Amino acid sequence: MVHILAQKNSLMNQFIAELRDTEIQKDSMRFRRNMERIGEIIAYEISKTFEYKSSEITTPLGISKMSLPVSKVVNATILRAGLPFHNGILNYFDQSENAFISAHRKYHKDGTFTIQFEHLSSPDIEGKVLILSDPMLASGASMEISYKAIIERGTPKHTHIVTIIASNQGINYVKKHINMKNVTIWAGDVDDELTSKSYIVPGLGDAGDLAFGSKM
Repeated sequence: MVHILAQKNSLMNQFIAELRDTEIQKDSMRFRRNMERIGEIIAYEISKTFEYKSSEITTPLGISKMSLPVSKVVNATILRAGLPFHNGILNYFDQSENAFISAHRKYHKDGTFTIQFEHLSSPDIEGKVLILSDPMLASGASMEISYKAIIERGTPKHTHIVTIIASNQGINYVKKHINMKNVTIWAGDVDDELTSKSYIVPGLGDAGDLAFGSKM
């Protein structure tokens, strides 16, 4: 299942518009905060899919019965661009365990690139809800490599692949190369074009550089 949240009007569209805007992008702190806020909104939407049970809460004046989530969550992201997005999700799933994946594009002399996987820091994910986030789902190759690396730590009960901007090609690639049983894709918005260098158009540029500064 694929959810594209921008298809329904909400305040999130304002945050995505600011991420895309070349003038507003000059404020890196606002860029990071908008990524974080989008993470919070998507976390809220994901929470609707969790398992819940009735609990009794003692208040100063009595007992209140509430339906509370019981799902155990592992919140994972791909460094470095995913950090503000990850933090937004963590703001809402504040009791989740966390995982971090290091993967990057390794460019060749002919202009092509491969995805270089470097490191994974993750808890056991067996039987838990895995939320795997990356702000841009371009070619889909990074997501495939990251997902296949992390499920070596166990079989999650359900996986939510989360992104802010995806390309149609990236979504189709993920659906083709990842077993979609018990996997849901959440995208803030989806763009049609992907360049020969796998940049999303119109996209928003390099999320990592805009959040943290240009790299060498």
